[in-house]
Amino acid sequence: MMTAKEIRQSFLDFFASKGHKIVPSAPMVIKGDPTLMFTNAGMNQFKDIILGNTEPKARRVADSQKCLRVSGKHNDLEEVGRDTYHHTMFEMLGNWSFGDYFKEDAIAYAWEYLVDVLKLSPDRLYVTVFEGCKEEGLERDDEAAGFWARHIAEDRIINGNRHDNFWEMGDTGPCGPCSEIHIDLRSDDERKKISGKDLVNKDHPQVVEIWNLVFMQYLRHADGHLSGLPHKVIDTGMGFERLCMALQGKQSNYDTDVFQPLIRAIGTMSGKVYGQDEQVDIAMRVIADHIRTIAFAITDGQLPSNAKAGYVIRRILRRAVRYGYTFLDRRDAFMYALLPTLIDSMGEAYPELKAQKTLIEKVIKEEEESFLRTLETGIKLLDKKIEEAKEKGTKILSGVDTFTLYDTFGFPLDLTELILREQGLEADIKGFEAEMQKQKDRARNAAAVETDDWVELESGETEFVGYDALEADCKILRYRLIKQKKETFYQVVLSVSPFYAEMGGQVGDSGYLEDSLGEKYPIFDTKRENNLPVHLMKKMPQEVTGSYHAVVDADRRRASECNHTATHLLHQALREILGTHVEQKGSFVSPEVLRFDFSHFAKMTDEEIRQVERRVNERIRMDLPREERRNMPIKEAIAFGAMALFGEKYGDEVRVLKYGDSIELCGGTHLPSTGMIGTFRIVSESSIAAGIRRIEAVTGVGAEEYLYQQSDLIAELKGLLNNNPQPVKALQKLIEENAQLKKLQEEALKRRAAEIKDKLLADTTEVGGVRLFRLEAKDIPAEVIRDVAFRIDSAVKESYFFAAATSNEGRPTLTVGIAKNLTEKGLNAGQIVREAAKLIKGGGGGQPHFASAGGKDVGGLSNALDKIVELAQLK
Repeated sequence: MMTAKEIRQSFLDFFASKGHKIVPSAPMVIKGDPTLMFTNAGMNQFKDIILGNTEPKARRVADSQKCLRVSGKHNDLEEVGRDTYHHTMFEMLGNWSFGDYFKEDAIAYAWEYLVDVLKLSPDRLYVTVFEGCKEEGLERDDEAAGFWARHIAEDRIINGNRHDNFWEMGDTGPCGPCSEIHIDLRSDDERKKISGKDLVNKDHPQVVEIWNLVFMQYLRHADGHLSGLPHKVIDTGMGFERLCMALQGKQSNYDTDVFQPLIRAIGTMSGKVYGQDEQVDIAMRVIADHIRTIAFAITDGQLPSNAKAGYVIRRILRRAVRYGYTFLDRRDAFMYALLPTLIDSMGEAYPELKAQKTLIEKVIKEEEESFLRTLETGIKLLDKKIEEAKEKGTKILSGVDTFTLYDTFGFPLDLTELILREQGLEADIKGFEAEMQKQKDRARNAAAVETDDWVELESGETEFVGYDALEADCKILRYRLIKQKKETFYQVVLSVSPFYAEMGGQVGDSGYLEDSLGEKYPIFDTKRENNLPVHLMKKMPQEVTGSYHAVVDADRRRASECNHTATHLLHQALREILGTHVEQKGSFVSPEVLRFDFSHFAKMTDEEIRQVERRVNERIRMDLPREERRNMPIKEAIAFGAMALFGEKYGDEVRVLKYGDSIELCGGTHLPSTGMIGTFRIVSESSIAAGIRRIEAVTGVGAEEYLYQQSDLIAELKGLLNNNPQPVKALQKLIEENAQLKKLQEEALKRRAAEIKDKLLADTTEVGGVRLFRLEAKDIPAEVIRDVAFRIDSAVKESYFFAAATSNEGRPTLTVGIAKNLTEKGLNAGQIVREAAKLIKGGGGGQPHFASAGGKDVGGLSNALDKIVELAQLK
């Protein structure tokens, strides 16, 4: 039986023998493509080639690609762990042809590999072909069916509908029919009862698709019509985990050696045995799946957070922790301890896992511990909501509350329902679904983009000259209209461009196009989409076929270059001061500020920050010249001393920048020498995740402005201290005097509370065996009244009712205190004060024995106090 490692290697070896270039997996987290957060298919890294934006360096390519599907149309999250073959992170084995071979060879290669190399039985295989679509004038894919008939019986060639057998990149762009290969893994007895042909694409767990061959031959336009694609593309994707299931004779992906080591480790940690309880099994499968996703995401540079891709990773991690909490009785962090098992299983194919082991463990452990605290908080909140529901006499938890638990505290609906059932309550499912739909609609509306078709004026690629010039003569190659968030603008592609397109953390350039008559058309930003530099413009020239002069805003570019060059010096200084474990984990470079994220496991001391600042400024004063090497082979660049960053996708050739001992791979724009930075100042140093720190800094004019602000602040403070020549000592004395005054004030307030308590005890009214303490007064702070209530409770203990209506600085307050023995009979301070607070136009609440409320209408205090006594039935 072949192991997973052997299966992966055999695929790559086979296609290498067919003249394919074997390329490494792209990072699972996508950078520089606003249309995608994660790599969800093998073709993502080749989008620019498929779209015709870039010429391929190799016409035949194959790889094993890390993929993640938990958002958009490819969302398998809810099925993960519950069935045998869906996953969040999975490997996609793929081969591509960019204008080389097409259907005939793609089909022949697939059959040869599955049947001749892997020895899968042909009588367990079925294939599908596109059945056609009359509405779009598309005929059945008889061409593919004919090629399949050379290898497989015609009764195993099944027609597939548009949903299953017509692949599209998106609403527009390359598309075409596809041909799926399905395998029937059922027993011989089951196969005799029902033909596998009848179970294809019917969601049967043992009759599954393992390979999809996509034949891109059309181009979908904005109005929906199709035209022929000039260069046909083969794009195939095979589920590695499913292939392992088929070759290892298993009925589930989770039974293969891809997942079993992880599941056994989870069993050892939890004391549970896999295969004895369905809920426990699901939990183990979820955790085994999710730990892979989380580890690879962190390796590729995406940390859990509350925004975009980071939010997705955090939700996946919390989902796994919740399954461990509920079904494996884990009340402490444990997932981080699975990393050695994962490295042993996948570290050979993906060595970045081992290289980043310490960071991954620390991030996961801290996230687990944080969420376990959040989970406990959520349970307390749910308990409170259950108590409120019982007080109101309802047995339904509202959809809003249920969704808040889900969205804020990571409570899946089934966990909330489980806890509610134990208390005899149920959740408002329709209300929950309505809230969920509102969130989806908000997300969809926020991301909604309407794009017209490209208007092609001339063919060719953009020549970027921005490293050497800020101006260039050019023509418009193509443009299109974009509508996004009620804004309308144009994307414009130029033949020659000095504009840097946003990438690698550096923001894009702005500037203008100037026509032959001297009219200027502003370019407000430059982005990179599918490796295509696009210039964003609010207004297009009337004569789009003319010649233009492109001019970059030199001041903004220079400010960005100051910050980007300083980022390289900062990285080097951090490694020298803190240690070589420091690695870049993200950066942002704009004209105003630089932000640098790096691996380090402790808060930097003030002295370390000062040392780093001094080291960077020292190299600025040295005025180190820029040494630049373009189109340097990646292996030579690494040997030269440049450090490749995890999570980045590098080509065969790279650009290397050297300032003294600082050597980096970078495609950004930089200064001719470090002296032009002027000066460098760190503004802040903080933590953004476990083991990840962030520095924000300013340079040049920005640093000058920062220093002016600090000087102004010091001057203002000196003025407030009467220009004392020793402002620090003066401020310390002021703080000490303030502390003494605060202490005296607190003592005075306590004395006042004691005096009020004594007066109330001396003037008690008894109603029905209950001592009623009633207070209405002005100019009494709320904290004094709270103290009075607690003092009365200590003095009387039983059968008392305290009601106060007071004001302070024009703000009305109601306070209610009730003896414990009366709350046990049904009196509730929280309910009483909430009702009475309506008379002062306010609200509040608290516990059954003590509650308070604030409001806006001082004039309603007397009526509110009467209402409190009335509600207590003490009249």
